[in-house]
Amino acid sequence: MSPPRTLLLLALWLLLHQAAPGEGCQSGLFTKAGDCCTTCPPGSGVLFPCGDSDTECEPCRANATFSDIHSATDKCQPCSSCQGATQSVQSACTSKRDTACRCPDGNYLHLESGACLPCQLCPKGSGAKAACTRTENTKCEECPRGFYSEVKSSVSPCLTCRSQCNEKEVEIGECTAHHDLLCMDKDVPILKRTDKDENSTLSGSPHFVPPEDNSKNIIPVYCSVLAAVVIGLIGYVAFKCWSSCKQKKLLTKTRAGEMATSGEGEKLHSDSGVFLDTHSLQEQNQLNKAAKLEPKLYINLPPHKQEEVESLLADTSRGKDWQRLANLLGYEEEAIDTFSRGEDPVHTLLTDWSSKDSSTLEVLCAALVNMERADVVETLNSTTDASSVV
Repeated sequence: MSPPRTLLLLALWLLLHQAAPGEGCQSGLFTKAGDCCTTCPPGSGVLFPCGDSDTECEPCRANATFSDIHSATDKCQPCSSCQGATQSVQSACTSKRDTACRCPDGNYLHLESGACLPCQLCPKGSGAKAACTRTENTKCEECPRGFYSEVKSSVSPCLTCRSQCNEKEVEIGECTAHHDLLCMDKDVPILKRTDKDENSTLSGSPHFVPPEDNSKNIIPVYCSVLAAVVIGLIGYVAFKCWSSCKQKKLLTKTRAGEMATSGEGEKLHSDSGVFLDTHSLQEQNQLNKAAKLEPKLYINLPPHKQEEVESLLADTSRGKDWQRLANLLGYEEEAIDTFSRGEDPVHTLLTDWSSKDSSTLEVLCAALVNMERADVVETLNSTTDASSVV
C-alpha cells in the first residue's frame, strides 16, 4: 500500500472515530474532555451547565417550579397561575407539569394572552369539524351535500340527511344544509287526494286542499248572544221605569194623607180658596224646630260681643275670675298656668274652649251663675235674644 493511500485511510478513520460518539449522545453536547453531556430528566432542571465538567441537575420544587422535558441547558421554570376571576385551577402544578387552568363552559383558554375567550358558534348550515376544547377554539365547516345542521353550536357536527320518508309519510321538502328531509304524515286532514288525482296514475302527488271554513257556523251563535244582551237591557230599563212610577205613586199618596190630617191646610183651603202645600209647611216647621233645638255655640257670637265678655271677665277688681271659670269649664291647673303666662289669658282660655264641641252658651252661663257673675250672663242673654228676633 502506498504511503499517500495509507494517510488517506487514516484520516477517514479519525473522522469516523470522532463522529461516532456524537451519534450516541442524547444532548448533542460534550465536555472539553470530549465526553457526552448528561441531560436533566423531567422534574429536574440544570443547576450548572455542561462545560469543563458534566451537567449538574437539581430537582424542581412542587407548586413552585417544574420541568417537563429532557434538557442539558434548561433550568426549572416557575409555575403559572390562573388569571382573572373566570379561570379556575384544573390541576395543580407539580415538579413535572405546569399548572392547568380551566375556563367556564363555552369558553377556551387563549394561550398567547392567557384569557378565557368564548367558543365560536358554528351557524346553521355549518357544523363543528373540531369541537371547542380547553385550549382550542371551535373549527367550523360548511355541511356538504347529504349533510345538514339546524342549530348554532360549538360542538355539534353536521348530521347525515335521511334518505327517504317512511311509508306513512310523504316528502314535502328535500334535505338542505340548513334542515333535514321534510316529511308529513299522510293522515293529516289538510292532505287529501281528489277524485281527479285518484284517477290519474301519472302524477301520484297529493293535492293540498285548504281546511273547511267554519266561520259561517259561528255567526248564528254571535247573533244569539247579542239578542240575549239586548233583551236583558230592555228588561232592566222596564224594571227601573216601573220602580220609579211606583215610588212616585207612593209619595203622592203619602202627601195626600198628610194634607187630610192637617187642620191648617184645610183652613187655608176653605177660607181663601187657595190650595197650600201642607207638605212644604211641615218641612218648614221641622226646620224651624231644628233651628230652635240646635245649641248655640260661643264661637258663633259676634266678635264685638266676645270682646265684651272677655273684658268683663278680665276686670282685675273682681279678682281672677277667669281662673275660676277655667276650673268650672274642666281645665287642669297645668293648663291654667300655661294660659296665665300669655298677654291675654282670658282670650286664650275662651278661644281654646270655643274649639270644643261642648262650648255652648248654656254651659258658659251655668258656670258664670255658679261664679255669681250675673252681669256677664245678662250680656250673653241679650245677645241670644237679639239673634232670635226675626
